Amino acid sequence: MSFTLIEQARPRLHRSELAVPGSAPGMFEKAAASAADVVFLDLEDAVAPDDKVAARANIVQALNDVDWGTKTMMIRINGLDTHWMYRDVIEIVEACPRLDMILIPKVGVAADVYALDMLVTQVEQAIGRTNRIGFEVLIETALGMANVEAIAQSSRRLEAMSFGVADYAASTRARTTVIGGVHPDSVVLSDRDADGRRETFWTDPWHAAQTRMMVACRAYGLRPVDGPFGDFGDADGYRAAARRAAVLGYEGKWAIHPSQIALANEVFTPTAAEVTKARRIVEAMAEAAKAGKGAVSLDGRLIDIASIRMAEALLRKADAMAAAG
Repeated sequence: MSFTLIEQARPRLHRSELAVPGSAPGMFEKAAASAADVVFLDLEDAVAPDDKVAARANIVQALNDVDWGTKTMMIRINGLDTHWMYRDVIEIVEACPRLDMILIPKVGVAADVYALDMLVTQVEQAIGRTNRIGFEVLIETALGMANVEAIAQSSRRLEAMSFGVADYAASTRARTTVIGGVHPDSVVLSDRDADGRRETFWTDPWHAAQTRMMVACRAYGLRPVDGPFGDFGDADGYRAAARRAAVLGYEGKWAIHPSQIALANEVFTPTAAEVTKARRIVEAMAEAAKAGKGAVSLDGRLIDIASIRMAEALLRKADAMAAAG
């Protein structure tokens, strides 16, 4: 049994994470009015090189002028291998008290996060900022996945990891069709039946990578978040991908189109039945404690400490959703 206590990241509601290009200020008000839990204003992939400086200015203005309500506000900076990154951090962190988090793309080693931590710490100290910026990292390269456990321990600012399937597929040279979708060649065949027929079952080519990142997150107190699903016209495909991630233990999923926000919130919101059962578990254990019992059963099943922790985590999430409206 391990007695190592891992500090959990700052809790935030993180069912849906909406991507908004910094070069498209016409989208900002709509994003603010949306039901997304987290909004990231993008300076990286969604912004052309010639538009990056203007996009940065757009984001500064939007973070200061738009009413974002209770949303978690995040920016995706340009990569550490570009000359835009340091100005992204300095200009926006210095000028925007409303900024909550920074999304760091293409993190490959723990030192990448350390470098950002050092820069952000210097800016915060210089301006006397009291609301500490949190980090989310994108695991989207073979190098990042190979070092994901070390990255998960790289900074006390780190709160979440996202699985960036598109760049990950390119990095690993995986065959892909729809970003975040399955592939027609990713199948297994059953044994032949008496008539020689075989059934075909599709598999998820991202399952192993998603699982490894999720385990690193849960081991070190972080929120695992699934990345984009490219075909925003395929609601069923998005919902299926989100459900596969939710089954693994993910907190939420990206929305690269407003239509995907409701789908993510639907999948990652506990059902009324789940909340009711969680409350019954906690109540049953409380009654057992009053009676001096160390164990309790509910509906004919023994409730163990793992069940109680899962129930408590689910109720905290339900309370956060209620508080957010």
